[in-house]
Amino acid sequence: MTEDELKDLDKEVKKLKRQASEWASQLHDLVEDRLPAGYQEIPGIAQSTYDACKAWADANARLAAAQKG
Repeated sequence: MTEDELKDLDKEVKKLKRQASEWASQLHDLVEDRLPAGYQEIPGIAQSTYDACKAWADANARLAAAQKG
């Protein structure tokens, strides 16, 4: 992997981490501010948070592997 490709992947990892953090914040806000009345929001926000965290973890693993190799 070229240096530019590594930089791009690092940039992607940072973007995905920010997105995951934003979803985690929304989940936190739901728990802190809108439950129990907003219980119907739990599945959607939880799935989006999980998906964002999984995307970050996958990209982070690709970056770690590329940096080793």
